[in-house]
Amino acid sequence: MDEEITAFHEAGHVYAAIFVGAKVRSVTIDPENDDGPNRTGDTVVIWDRRRFSQQELMEKCAWVALAGPVAEMIHSQKPFHPAGIAEWQQDWETAFECCAHVRSIQRRFAKLEQITIDLYEAFSQDHHWAAIGAVADNLLAHETLDQEMLEEIVEPWMLDC
Repeated sequence: MDEEITAFHEAGHVYAAIFVGAKVRSVTIDPENDDGPNRTGDTVVIWDRRRFSQQELMEKCAWVALAGPVAEMIHSQKPFHPAGIAEWQQDWETAFECCAHVRSIQRRFAKLEQITIDLYEAFSQDHHWAAIGAVADNLLAHETLDQEMLEEIVEPWMLDC
């Protein structure tokens, strides 16, 4: 996978996580693959379980999981369905599990598709896309960013929200 595409994918996860109130410990486009499957990027999200109800947490988790594919769609200008791209399978499965409280598979798919549409519309707005672009640019320059760096990069755009 192209390093630039990976940077935008991971930047989508990062921005969504921070936007919904989570912290991001780190993000990289150069992950160590000795502890699991071969990956081109990795984002470590920290959730404050006291801040959200279980259902809120799970819904926000689905948003963050789908945000990587959506950012990649916008960057590549190819609006694919996130369930249909092999590289996005783990993100789709994570989002699907996060919405397990929706018992009907048909309704769960509809919910995930609506989240994807909502993210696509939100990320297409200039101020959101500028923040994602700033994270991606910094990832391309440094390969790995920590929590402090990410908060500094994203902060100017969070003030606009």
